[in-house]
This record gives sequence, structure tokens and C-alpha cells, in this order.
Amino acid sequence: MIRTGFGYDVHPLVTGRSLVIGGCLIPHHKGADGHSDADVLIHALIDALLGAAALRDTGYHFPDHDPFYKNADSRQLLITCMRLIRAKGYELGNVDATVCLEQPRLSDYIPEMQKVLAETMDVEAGQVGIKATTTERLGFVGREEGIAAYAVALLVKSSS
Repeated sequence: MIRTGFGYDVHPLVTGRSLVIGGCLIPHHKGADGHSDADVLIHALIDALLGAAALRDTGYHFPDHDPFYKNADSRQLLITCMRLIRAKGYELGNVDATVCLEQPRLSDYIPEMQKVLAETMDVEAGQVGIKATTTERLGFVGREEGIAAYAVALLVKSSS
């Protein structure tokens, strides 16, 4: 059996915060604001994975009103998510994600993001697709007020 899930996340960009995307620190004068490290890519991936397994969403498992998750490393949330998925008898087929950000350009960071995310999820790097795009200066992303990410995940029932 195979299952698919879709995830979306958005965060405002502010000064005084680090920009963490896909578990990687990206040099920039603005960072994403949020309760945890505000890693928009990992949050979208978590939603896609949880959705594929019918396990609700990120906020249900990692509520932003819980002080335990204040400034949390989203890679740890992803590890917990993968444990939940595997406990339900699923393994990752693949994930595909798109990060929407006007600046900085992310193409040079994508191979490292793939490596970090694959290691975090305990899968092969080839199972992690990441793309980046701008919104051609349109909307909140185009005005550099925020960052967004979309993700889809394919889960397969494990044979064991």
C-alpha cells in the first residue's frame, strides 16, 4: 500500500533571527520567526509525512504553545515524526519540496539540505527532492516579508 501527503508552511522574515532551512543555517540578514527554529522546509515535510500516515499535523504533535518546543531544532521534530510513521508500519518512498524565497538564492545550499534531511530521516539522499523558487517579487514572499514551503511525501507499507 502507498499513501501520499501534502504539507505547507509559512513564516515571517525578521531581523535578529537565524535563517534555518532544511536543517542548514543560511547566511542572511533576516531569519524566519516562529516558536521553534522556524525551519519552514522541515515543517512542510513533517506535515506531508504526518498527513500521508493520517496522523494529523505538526501543530497537533508539536504545539507552539508548549514551552518544550521553544527554539526547538526542527530536525529533532522530524526524527520524532519518522518514529511515528515507522510505528504505523510505513517507510518513506520519497519527499519532494519547494521553498519559496526571494532572497537569498538557495541553489548552492540544496545539496547540503538533501544530505542533512536524508540523514535526519535515515533514508538515502536520492529520496529527498528539494527545489527553490522566487515568486517574481509578487506577494509576501516577493516583498521579502516571509518564506513559504510546499512538500509532498510518498509512504509505502513496510514489508516487516
